[in-house]
Amino acid sequence: MENQIPTHVSIIMDGNGRWARERGLERVKGHVEGVKSVRACAEEAVRQGVKYLSLFAFSEENWGRPREEVDALMQLMMSSIRDEVATLMDNGVRFVVLGNRERLSATLRTAIAALEKRTEKNGAMTLIVFLSYSGKWDIFQAARKMAAELARDPSKELTINDFDQYLVTAGYPDPDLIIRTSGEQRISNYLLWQGAYSEFLFVEQLWPDFREESFRRALEEYAKRDRRYGKVK
Repeated sequence: MENQIPTHVSIIMDGNGRWARERGLERVKGHVEGVKSVRACAEEAVRQGVKYLSLFAFSEENWGRPREEVDALMQLMMSSIRDEVATLMDNGVRFVVLGNRERLSATLRTAIAALEKRTEKNGAMTLIVFLSYSGKWDIFQAARKMAAELARDPSKELTINDFDQYLVTAGYPDPDLIIRTSGEQRISNYLLWQGAYSEFLFVEQLWPDFREESFRRALEEYAKRDRRYGKVK
């Protein structure tokens, strides 16, 4: 099989809490350690020539977690935005957040917008962070947009191929490879539409332990796959 680098790699970052529990630490310590994996994988992705790296950071369902953990995660997001500016700029990485921003605080929304603006001309790679996101929510909000457009212009003809433009991922390629850490083998309401023909890789490592070598091994495994998109080769 020809050795090829995926254009878009997406990661469901799972296992932070378990990593902390195994070490007798508070759950938030696992999330803090997980930020180091984000940095390591982003830098390795740039070195390997990946053009898009997306990370499932916080789901719509995660708002139901204990308030103190949610607050800690939002604070961690704020501090990461502040601390990672130099790394993003040095590596030529564009930063984008996709999800239901209405549920985020005004302070966090402002910080996100500022970093997106700061990095918008970086061209080595795009780092997409899915924050307050779920696949069902994305499809629902896209369907509402499509319905509103058809209500304005009933004569407009739309096909299934037009649906992508209403999703929050409009303009970005679907993921070639979706990785989930921690040994769990489910997609947890993530990229339900966009992942229709993605390759999946489930690894046993907890996210804080998933670093450069793990990322390279994932790319090696992807290179062995034969993607047929439902067709016969």
